Amino acid sequence: MSQDSAAARARAGANASRDLLRTAAAVVGAVFLLVGVLGFVPGITSSYSDLTFAGHTSEAKLLGIFQVSILHNLVHVLFGVAGLAMSRSRDTARTFLVGGGVIYLVLWLYGLVVGQNSSANFVPVNTADDWLHFVLGAGMIGLGMALSRRPADVRR
Repeated sequence: MSQDSAAARARAGANASRDLLRTAAAVVGAVFLLVGVLGFVPGITSSYSDLTFAGHTSEAKLLGIFQVSILHNLVHVLFGVAGLAMSRSRDTARTFLVGGGVIYLVLWLYGLVVGQNSSANFVPVNTADDWLHFVLGAGMIGLGMALSRRPADVRR
């Protein structure tokens, strides 16, 4: 194999890696956007009439499981828009996935420390939200790190 074809294969691998990273950021962003919008849909969000702007008193639950509020839904929408916008380049896609993953791990810890009936639970979050935040945080960091690794140089 010539050095030119080896270099071409290395570039193709790098481009595929970049595309996967950007695609992952776009998909994650789109899911957050969808979840944020669905949080405003009665029927998909149970106890919709109990949806409050913020605070632990909101009894509305997305899919009957995840406690939401108007603020919580808006954060998902904004996070989704950010993911879609940041998926346009490799560097910002990685920043969205890894940085967003760190934010979600902080939210997980926040949910574990702050009591569900505390006024500090302004987002609001319940136990299901807490563990979803952990999975999202770990998954986003894992995606960002794994998909941003550069393939090894192919040398002969």
